[in-house]
Amino acid sequence: MVRNARTPGEGRAAQSGWIGSVARFWEKTYAPDYVGLIILVSAYMLLEFIVEPFHRLFFTNNINIQYPHAEKERVTPGWNIVYAGGIPLIILIFTLALTRAGLHKSHVTILGLFISLILTSFITDVIKNAVGRPRPDLISRCKPAAGTPKDVLVDITVCTETNHHTLHDGWRSFPSGHSSFAFAGLGYLSLFFFGQMHVLRPRTDLGRAMLAIAPLLVAALIAISRCEDYRHDVYDVTCGSILGFSIAYFSYRRYFPRLRSAKCDEPFPSRETVFNEGFGKIKDDEETARGGARDFALSDDEEDDEER
Repeated sequence: MVRNARTPGEGRAAQSGWIGSVARFWEKTYAPDYVGLIILVSAYMLLEFIVEPFHRLFFTNNINIQYPHAEKERVTPGWNIVYAGGIPLIILIFTLALTRAGLHKSHVTILGLFISLILTSFITDVIKNAVGRPRPDLISRCKPAAGTPKDVLVDITVCTETNHHTLHDGWRSFPSGHSSFAFAGLGYLSLFFFGQMHVLRPRTDLGRAMLAIAPLLVAALIAISRCEDYRHDVYDVTCGSILGFSIAYFSYRRYFPRLRSAKCDEPFPSRETVFNEGFGKIKDDEETARGGARDFALSDDEEDDEER
């Protein structure tokens, strides 16, 4: 994957005055990432507290949604945040401090984790509300009114449950939010371990591989607990897990090379470094003709070929 930066001397960044200053700041810092993160957090809060899910019609005698509603969850939403967000954050900070990582590496590593978690939460909630799939315990939540006909599709108006959250959350089954969040945080941590210990490079010992895989096992157990609590079925947690890990990989690869790269333990150069390189001295015609092909950033595969 070739990553080329736009020449800093072009566009608004080349202008003088406050417009040029703002443009240069925008291009050489991670301000766009933080602005996007703030927008995602704001959108997620609106989804969580204002938007109600689409309520699919259902049969009251559908055995797939007649499971009991568990008052006590094996992994509550709060503990899921701790397991998949707090603990990975602490481990990452500890690892970065132990290895004496530079400021840039520490910055993008933590930033990537937060983007993975927030982006996953936002996308998961958008899908949940749009699909409106009943949970396996919907009937227990709904408490249909006496005399509600069977073998006939009914809607939410037959429900007698007065707790707003308990009732409406019954239509947020797909995908599993616990599963996607768990794999977004713990999956990101696993990817970080894979890269730092070169697990996918040749001749890596099993101990390192097991350490890197461990967060994925924890995430899988959290996902499985949702089936044990009858909040989701296997389809929900599988899709949620794939969604969370996919976004974790996307977030990780925005800052780090592929895991089979010889330099997979180091992030890509900072935006400021790439930006400033554009203001280096201009090569003369002879240098350009001799080294023009090198002006482009090497892809991960090309970097490996160069080293060999």
